[in-house]
Amino acid sequence: MHKIPVTVVTGFLGAGKTTVLRHLLQNNQGRRIAVLVNEFGEIGIDGDLLRACQVCDDEAGAEDSAASNFTSNFNSNIVELTNGCLCCTVQEEFLPTMQELLTRRDQLDCILIETSGLALPKPLVQAFRWPEIRNAATVDGVITVVDGEALAAGQVVGDLAALEAQRQADESLEHETPIEELFEDQLACADLVLLTKVDQLDAASQTKVQTWLQQQVTDGVKILSCHQGAVHPDVLLGFNAAVEDHLDSRPSHHDHEAEHDHDDDINAVQIITEQMFEPERLIGLLKLLVQQQEIYRVKGFVAVPGKAMRLVLQGVGQRFDSFYDRPWSAAELKQTRLVLIGHQLDQAQMESSILGAATAGAGAR
Repeated sequence: MHKIPVTVVTGFLGAGKTTVLRHLLQNNQGRRIAVLVNEFGEIGIDGDLLRACQVCDDEAGAEDSAASNFTSNFNSNIVELTNGCLCCTVQEEFLPTMQELLTRRDQLDCILIETSGLALPKPLVQAFRWPEIRNAATVDGVITVVDGEALAAGQVVGDLAALEAQRQADESLEHETPIEELFEDQLACADLVLLTKVDQLDAASQTKVQTWLQQQVTDGVKILSCHQGAVHPDVLLGFNAAVEDHLDSRPSHHDHEAEHDHDDDINAVQIITEQMFEPERLIGLLKLLVQQQEIYRVKGFVAVPGKAMRLVLQGVGQRFDSFYDRPWSAAELKQTRLVLIGHQLDQAQMESSILGAATAGAGAR
């Protein structure tokens, strides 16, 4: 049988990977797609967002709760969306999940894998050399999603002008931080770079970011600006790159290491509580925490007093976005569930800072 093409979507925390995949599922043009989400942290925030992406057969169905948009499938971690697509969350189960999907590859047109924002793409691609996968699937292409607004502001990789000046002054400079290495590895492995949030940049900043990025990627790799994840499926699929067979052309900082452990100090803290929050107050608390701690990413669902709908909250640095995605269903607990990802975060300290401050604020009112 034919090999299933697999597209790997990588990119730093908060770059917009899930938004791109949501748009693709909503505009799949009849393709039968399986999406694997490799989360960092125990709460499946991104997987839940994808499962709730309203891919229904008719307009009326789009108003239903997420619970009616998918049905349990052959694995408790894999669900089938009403348009025939699949979605699952993968943590330590990549091989068995892939094997399970491949048993029905005659019913799929392609597979998409959203990596954790802290994952190196190359080791994942190397897994497609395993005998259990190699004969049934191939990595069609690697797409790297980059936050244009953050990059223009000097976040993630530092100030662009200063970085360029340092490289010109000393070509042998090797003082990259782990996050910088990760970002460079993601770019080095890309077949296509998606530049998001460019609507927040002026023309000069867009040009600056585009020019810098073009110097970092392999010759021939295109950089495409996109808004709200809206990219035509034909642009994202069909590279036919067989990436696993050509990894030598995609250099990594960790090519000569038996294994890498550069993000061992990066961890995820999960906060689950039945406490409800006013969005503005919660965002204020989180912004204060981001200033005090090395927090790279905040994401989760919030129960808001007096609201029948669930609030989706996502933050990178001091930039926070929120929207109501669907009503709370009768079968689920109305809980606030947050994931904070950063450097050596302390669970008890995070809980105390958020829950304690919120409780004190509520008492003051």
